[in-house]
Amino acid sequence: MLLKASPALSILNSGVGDLFPPSNVLFPSTTCRGSRLSVRAAKGTSTKSLTGVVFEPFEEVKKDMDLLVPTTPLTSLARHKFSDESESAVNEQINVEYNVSYIYHALYAYFDRDNVGLKGFANFFKDSSTEERGHAEKFMEYQNKRGGRVKLQSILMPFSEFDHEEKGDALYAMELALSLEKLTNEKLLKLQSVGVKNNDVQLVDFVESEFLGEQVEAIKKISEYVAQLRRIGKGHGVWHFDQMLLDEQVLLHAG
Repeated sequence: MLLKASPALSILNSGVGDLFPPSNVLFPSTTCRGSRLSVRAAKGTSTKSLTGVVFEPFEEVKKDMDLLVPTTPLTSLARHKFSDESESAVNEQINVEYNVSYIYHALYAYFDRDNVGLKGFANFFKDSSTEERGHAEKFMEYQNKRGGRVKLQSILMPFSEFDHEEKGDALYAMELALSLEKLTNEKLLKLQSVGVKNNDVQLVDFVESEFLGEQVEAIKKISEYVAQLRRIGKGHGVWHFDQMLLDEQVLLHAG
């Protein structure tokens, strides 16, 4: 907005002793005609900006109107300061989240088998799959919000068998989950670095506030599970660990 001194406020340029000037300074020329009042400014009144800051939105917008508000039908109207590299990186992260979710879903199906029967592990990986899919959808929503285009990519078929002769299926699956969480963290940090590179403060803030802190918590939690399962071994303790997972999930869903 262009702020300019009005004639009535031109007294600010005068000395301290002129704080209360005669009325003819404030209203140099007034003429009453019946019920109509005419007010005219004195000649030579300064219109210099009071603050010295000049912001002319209409002039600035006119120069870039076609860029700020595109007219082509397939171009996003919401897109602003969102680079092609950032758009591509967000699509890659969507694919990462969906792939991890798919693997967790395969782990859920394995532990839910009647001849495996570890319901605590099954529910844990089912919840993990749902969470990762939710992350993918959150990135899709953000992509649309910034004016990007969501491009879903191929999802690799995961393994269906997770038994391990030396470690057992429980420890092997949890170590796999820890590896996946660390891989996801690396991909998130890469996405954040793309935002930094392109001076995209909004993308950086989104990744940091919505995902990075949560990712650290997940890595810590699963690391403790791996440590506990290594102590237990493949014996009867796995069943007790499975019951502990069931109890935790009951409390989680109750809260």
